[in-house]
Amino acid sequence: MDSLQKNTRLVKGLAHSLGFDFCGISKAIKLDDDARRLEQWLLNGRHGQMSYMERHFDLRVDPCKLVPGAKSVITLLKNYFPSEKQKNGVPKISKYAFGKDYHEIIRSYLNQMLEKLRTEVGEINGRGFVDSAPVLERSWAQRSGLGWVGKNGNLINKQNGSFFFIATLITDLELVYDDALAKDYCGSCAKCIEACPTQAILPNKEIDGSRCISYFTIELKELMFPAEMKGKFDNWIFGCDVCQDVCPWNRFSKPHNEPAFTPIAEILNLSNNEWEQMSEESFRKIFKESPLKRTKFAGIQRNIRFVNPD
Repeated sequence: MDSLQKNTRLVKGLAHSLGFDFCGISKAIKLDDDARRLEQWLLNGRHGQMSYMERHFDLRVDPCKLVPGAKSVITLLKNYFPSEKQKNGVPKISKYAFGKDYHEIIRSYLNQMLEKLRTEVGEINGRGFVDSAPVLERSWAQRSGLGWVGKNGNLINKQNGSFFFIATLITDLELVYDDALAKDYCGSCAKCIEACPTQAILPNKEIDGSRCISYFTIELKELMFPAEMKGKFDNWIFGCDVCQDVCPWNRFSKPHNEPAFTPIAEILNLSNNEWEQMSEESFRKIFKESPLKRTKFAGIQRNIRFVNPD
């Protein structure tokens, strides 16, 4: 077995041992086609007030700008589909936020993976990313054969659907590359487009982020939402899973086995009134390790008032 094959087996073995469900590897190249699509998306204002999307454009499309001498982009998927459900009628929270903040959990795994690679292979340059840096992770996932980008903008894996976190490890270690997934298995299905409460899913796989419930409830910092959105949030106060919940491919989703993603009891059970009566001190204590802290107490209260004006 040559070193390329040996190192590739090492990478995939480490990914499995660290609890990642899928691992794919792509050659580190500049993403010219993605650059053109991203530029047009930004010109169309689909990012709303997410100004950070405009920054570091060159870094997003060229892995060598992030890791000098980059040769491989390792993409890792980690399942977050929960076995538990929220009680009927409670304010809705996106499933990815049921447990502890995935950024911290997955970043730790990426650091462990990089250190173990260095122990086995020798000194290599690399950086891990998880939804917090200018990386087009869905494009890399598709290029490494892990799935395709659906009409709802999510990466869909044929075996297990779309309830995955995507992590990326860019390194100057040369590896055996997986074949890209060329086929789109969405076909003529338009369930996600039809179900979106705010018509944020546009034709040709374009998402109008400025109309997405997740954008409003997490990203937007305004004190008020547009009046035209009144009555369209369907009780979502942090994120939105509608387009994933209706996707036929998610019938294959299986519960995760990551202890850190165990749901916080309050997320599953708190009523509208209990959310409204919660103090800022209690919010900080209960959700100190949760993704909900990103919206902060004031943001959650704003969201609750909007979905329950009475």
